[in-house]
Amino acid sequence: MLEKLKSYIEPNRTVRNVMIAVMCLLVVGMCGSFFVGFSKVHADFGEIRMNGTVEMVRNFDEEDYDEDSTVCDVTYEADDAYMVVSYTYEEYEQLDRETITAYAYETDNGETLYFDHENPTMQEAQAAYQSYMANETMPVFNFGISLLILLLSVGTVFFFSKAFTTYEKTWFLTIMVLATVVAVIFPEESANGVNGIVIMLLYLLDTFLNILCELLISKQSRYNFLVSVLVEITEIAICIVLMYRFATMATTLFFWLPIDILSYINWSKHKDDESDELTAVRRLKGYQEVLVITAIVVWTVVVGYFLSGLNIQTDFLGGNKSLETAIVYIDACASAVGVANGLFIFFRLREQWIAWYICAFLESVINILSGQYVLLVLKLGYFTNTTYGYIKWTRYIRNHQEEKKSLF
Repeated sequence: MLEKLKSYIEPNRTVRNVMIAVMCLLVVGMCGSFFVGFSKVHADFGEIRMNGTVEMVRNFDEEDYDEDSTVCDVTYEADDAYMVVSYTYEEYEQLDRETITAYAYETDNGETLYFDHENPTMQEAQAAYQSYMANETMPVFNFGISLLILLLSVGTVFFFSKAFTTYEKTWFLTIMVLATVVAVIFPEESANGVNGIVIMLLYLLDTFLNILCELLISKQSRYNFLVSVLVEITEIAICIVLMYRFATMATTLFFWLPIDILSYINWSKHKDDESDELTAVRRLKGYQEVLVITAIVVWTVVVGYFLSGLNIQTDFLGGNKSLETAIVYIDACASAVGVANGLFIFFRLREQWIAWYICAFLESVINILSGQYVLLVLKLGYFTNTTYGYIKWTRYIRNHQEEKKSLF
């Protein structure tokens, strides 16, 4: 067993040295970014002094609250300056003004903070300063987070070098490099009181885990289900933070987590006769495919209609009701295809790759409508690896003539 493990983690000496150097550079860059970011956010800004007033205009586009809302954040803007004021729902209901007088206070280090009242306390000033600097240094934190996820990616390839082909390693690292670049270029805005830095971390972690899981599935490795459990936990966290895609969240919680465990057990029972690392795979018959498609259509209509009638509030989509309804139906369809996909994977069926194509397309539409550009890189990874996996599974089935007929 020890020799077998060593065979997976001992890359070529030259390649090993290069990868070690790359990981060291990533560690230095990551630590440097986080140090700069935290230093700025928690810097001592000294004293504050009054520096006049500014008339700001209320931004109605970011508001969408109802009686269930406990805190209603209202943004006021003037040129490059902005101020966020938190109200209770009762206060928000009585708020009828479109402008507000903001009191500007300058800190000793030259930053300007805005308040809706005079003489703020030092605690209020500290909170306002940290919130302001967190937004200002978001690119720095995103860069550090990107390097962290890229470090995990390079480390995975390094420690398990012999487990992947050159193509697989190149594909994996290419997708992750693209994801980190997009994360820096297109930072995420805060939503539902959660800072955009946290949202970006979840996006990049989701991309890393999904790409690794996809790669392991294409290799017919049962260990993909262990990674998949982490994928489900991350995606549930994203749905909760953004307060959207509740069909997917419910499917993930009540279907994907249990099916991952059951699939691992089932795949372990159907190891390939020639290699313990491979799982024997199969394909569906024509009439079975028709039944699956029919079930997906019914699921989409029923679940989409039910969820579109729920009054769930989120500021992630800017209060656009038509957009929310469209995403609800697309999400319902994606969740239905996802369920079929999960069953295909459980039964080791090649058609799971076709389901991956459909899921990737539907989720790409959702990501574009929602402005989640980092997750589009993940879908690019889906499309490319799905083709790779379909070819590998088809070749295996042809060569082995589906000698293992049992689904369980």
